[in-house]
Amino acid sequence: MKMKLIALALAGALAATPALAKDYTVQMKNQGAAGMMVFEPAFVKAMPGDTIHFVPTDTSHNAETIAGMLPDGVEHTIGGMNKEMTLKVDKPGLYGIKCKPHYTMGMVALVQVGKGPSANLATAKAAKLPGLAAKRMAPLLAQAK
Repeated sequence: MKMKLIALALAGALAATPALAKDYTVQMKNQGAAGMMVFEPAFVKAMPGDTIHFVPTDTSHNAETIAGMLPDGVEHTIGGMNKEMTLKVDKPGLYGIKCKPHYTMGMVALVQVGKGPSANLATAKAAKLPGLAAKRMAPLLAQAK
């Protein structure tokens, strides 16, 4: 009987353990595979509870969220110049990211959180971005399902 209770307690504890959260690293670069002033990778698919680290590998970059490209209730986040920005994603949806000094040069990224369709996809597609940023964001939004 005692062994059965221990086995049941262990099974319950294992069932209650959440899946391990993942950490992703996105580099902020002056030059990358997609050209000048890029995030690599520019598209990250994550799950709630995961953490994305935006790391400046070159100087004069920051990472911050884009207004109009966040799930409802998520606060705008601004990373410091030449500093890592850590974004813990708890809500499913799309998170638009920009480098403020190089935004007009198209330095944008997109994080999709969750398995299903993103509730804010239409809102993210409707967000007004400057020319090259909009051009680079379009294929990223096309990857979001």
